[in-house]
Amino acid sequence: MWLQATLLLLASCVPSSLAIYFDEVNHVDYHHALLGFPSPQSTFFLKPSASSHGSLLYTLSENSLLGAVNPKGGFLLWRQNLSRTALPVDSNAHHLLRASEGTNALVSALGDYLSSWTALDGKLIWENWFVDETVADLELLELEDATASPSVKDTVALFGGKAAVVRRLDGDSGKTKWEHFDESGDIPFQISSSSTEVFYVSLQPSSRKGYRIKVTSLNPLNGRQTQQHVLNSESDVTSADSVLFVGANTAAPFIAWADQSRKALKVNVIGTKQVQTFDIENTSGESIRSITVHAPKKLESLTHFLVHYETESTTWAEVYHINLKSGSVSKAYDLPRLEGWSAFSTSNKDANVYFTRITQSETTVVSSASHGILGRWTHQAPPMEQALHSVSEVVSKGDTVAVRSAAVLASGDWQLIRNGQTEWTRYEALTGAQAAAWVEEDTQEDLVHQLQVEGHESLSGAYLHRVKRHARDLQHLPEWLKGLPKRILTSILTDEVSNLDGYGIVKPVLVAAENGRVYSLDAGNHGAVVWKVKAAEAESWNVKAILTQPGSATIYADDGSSVTLDASTGEILERSPATVKIRSVAVASDGTSPVTVGIQENGVPAEVVNGPGFFVTLSDDGSVLGWIASDNQRPAWQFRPAHGEKIIHATSRPSHDPVASIGKVLGNRSVLYKYLSPNLALITAVGENSVTFYLLDAISGRILHTSFHQGVDTTQPIASVISENWFAYSFWGDVIDPSDAKGYQLVISELYESSIPNDRGPLGSASNYSSIADLPLPHVISQAYIISEPISHMAVTQTRQGITVRQLLCTLPKANSIVGIPRPVLDARRPVGRDPTANEQEEGLFKYNPFLQFDGKWYLTHGRDVAGIKTVLSAPTMLESTTLIFAFGSDIFAIRATPSQAFDVLGKSFSKLQLVLTIVALSIGVAVLAPMVRRKQINTIWKATS
Repeated sequence: MWLQATLLLLASCVPSSLAIYFDEVNHVDYHHALLGFPSPQSTFFLKPSASSHGSLLYTLSENSLLGAVNPKGGFLLWRQNLSRTALPVDSNAHHLLRASEGTNALVSALGDYLSSWTALDGKLIWENWFVDETVADLELLELEDATASPSVKDTVALFGGKAAVVRRLDGDSGKTKWEHFDESGDIPFQISSSSTEVFYVSLQPSSRKGYRIKVTSLNPLNGRQTQQHVLNSESDVTSADSVLFVGANTAAPFIAWADQSRKALKVNVIGTKQVQTFDIENTSGESIRSITVHAPKKLESLTHFLVHYETESTTWAEVYHINLKSGSVSKAYDLPRLEGWSAFSTSNKDANVYFTRITQSETTVVSSASHGILGRWTHQAPPMEQALHSVSEVVSKGDTVAVRSAAVLASGDWQLIRNGQTEWTRYEALTGAQAAAWVEEDTQEDLVHQLQVEGHESLSGAYLHRVKRHARDLQHLPEWLKGLPKRILTSILTDEVSNLDGYGIVKPVLVAAENGRVYSLDAGNHGAVVWKVKAAEAESWNVKAILTQPGSATIYADDGSSVTLDASTGEILERSPATVKIRSVAVASDGTSPVTVGIQENGVPAEVVNGPGFFVTLSDDGSVLGWIASDNQRPAWQFRPAHGEKIIHATSRPSHDPVASIGKVLGNRSVLYKYLSPNLALITAVGENSVTFYLLDAISGRILHTSFHQGVDTTQPIASVISENWFAYSFWGDVIDPSDAKGYQLVISELYESSIPNDRGPLGSASNYSSIADLPLPHVISQAYIISEPISHMAVTQTRQGITVRQLLCTLPKANSIVGIPRPVLDARRPVGRDPTANEQEEGLFKYNPFLQFDGKWYLTHGRDVAGIKTVLSAPTMLESTTLIFAFGSDIFAIRATPSQAFDVLGKSFSKLQLVLTIVALSIGVAVLAPMVRRKQINTIWKATS
């Protein structure tokens, strides 16, 4: 008790400083800035300007994130979220990104939104919206007269809506130069261009089944139609997916498709009516699963292209050449059939075109002119995971070539391979993180078991058991002695901050991604991936919870299935089949044996639980249900909000929420006792333009407190959290003073047993009471603040004993940041309209200000752009001053926070080596001076007696 009181005093005396020092960045925190799964048609290498010596890697991911990656280290240079600006679009919307070599501009399209960005730093050049229209295709004009400025290319875009529209947009401003309308009712498909014309390709429904391909030639200067012809393809083309390729911005653009049996390839050079047919030589005996066409997209490139064929077990390719004079197409050579998968990509240098092939074991490069292999590299890493698609950049020096390829793997990872060697891997599948949990180490599991055995034996039996246990531990003595010098030397030479592995600082984190994979992140190595495993049997899953035990973790999916993994290796230990669809997972525990149960959509437990505890669920009809774990046949109570309201969220106190003090000591030494109950639930219900927060007793379902707010925009984020004796929430709505203003608000409410100091209320100091009885309502003190931006998620820091000052962790979606607001700042007892008294100043209170500005020291993410955070988790460590914070969503971010500074850890400024040298010097001084002092004392005695 004295130790706890001492720590509490130290924690309260240390000023709250949430910022970290510059040399601690990337040491106590780590950040994975992610883009998501790269789109195959919108990923490429590009030199951002004519003066650039190296290329950057650009992509517009399927998560609608546009970004540039440095291919040397794989780190993100910049990114833009297009979904923030574009109107809501469906999941099948085209993600289009185009660029031209030597220009510092990228053009992107998503839904109805077109925009242009600088390639070097991602700054916006122009943007444009086209209401009720959707971009179907996008290309940059490579014509010499396309623009007055040679560094900017005009854009040609194809729109679908009530009528198909082709527009040419100015490269500098994005304004429309001309429009071509097609009101024929045909399906707009793609656009292309040659050195003299713009081609609009559409699909014309046939009177029979299928579609004819219609090609319309347009004058690039005014958009007028010059010619039009229809290709007889209705027997082959049954949908847009039947067309394999429409070339763009090449000297001889072409259209390729295959018949329905995939036995013949058909090619038409755009601008001609001739369709040439080539037999597909499939000798594998298996049906062709997919056909992919790869071609260069530059006017100066050779008019060569590659067709990639894939069956269930083999892949091969054919290379074709187009004769510019005659418009004929001829097959040049074949690339051999290989077992397993292959990923092809096209790159060019000046007019030369190269094809790169990546397989499980090697990377090869060939020229489009002949089949001779220019370079072959065996992969130095273990067999490569299947690559779905890739982009490559080939550099030739004399007779030799070098290549680097960015391949997107089936796991969702993005990997760069340079001459057969893996340079880096970006784990883009983590953008679909659905759940996370810290791993509980099993190093002490055997010791805990042995102590439990000793606790159930007699005194003599326990003593003998302990002697045997210590005797067995002697086998580790030689190894311990062998490593002792190294540990001593390391302890002396390293600082205390970087040597905290034994205090629960570097707990690994398990993350379950949407694509069915589970990742283990090493907190001690900047969040590096230790292992990953395909845990779901299907291609994707919806994870509801991850529950960890010492040495293992269990992942629960929404279909009622679960999988248990070895936390150290990722090995699958056990699977349970799917049962019923569940909404969440509840954990009932008496502190020793937790029991998990799935909660169905209607709020009813999926199975009978014969265990301890209770839990609260939400039903699909908008009710809150309270269940006793030992009798969950029917709910113990049911709560419904007011008429017209809908429950959107429910939260409870964290499972680990220790209380260091049962009361708040006031300046006059009196105590305001806290209303502490582990059985509190905070329910959020919204109406048409209102929000109500209900504080319930989870045992009885009784309403303890209600907060009602009108004039609320329920489409804006509404977040809430509850901890200890307080709860907080945020919304956008009316401000009471002035009454005609609106803004984002943060409200804090504190619960006390009585409004009178030193008063415990009607229950007094009773330790036993019943929640079913009519308990006294808490005394609630609330204060509201105006904040500058919305809060999408709230959490609270957790420490081992709850002594350290808590922080309210708030996710700011507009700033892409996370702030930790100290609780003293949000003290609901701050004096309003006056300066604090001497007693209030002694408590740490200061004058209330309705406007809460986020201090720069509160930003846990610092200058980082941590985007798309959906959930923030906090966990204690063995150090009372330190808490672990892990945030996931589109990005992954983690930090080791010290809300009251590291009062129980020696800092970097403390030199243990200097301390040791000082002790050694003092010891030597004592050893040298001791005989001299003793001799002097003896001489003094002799002189005194003589």
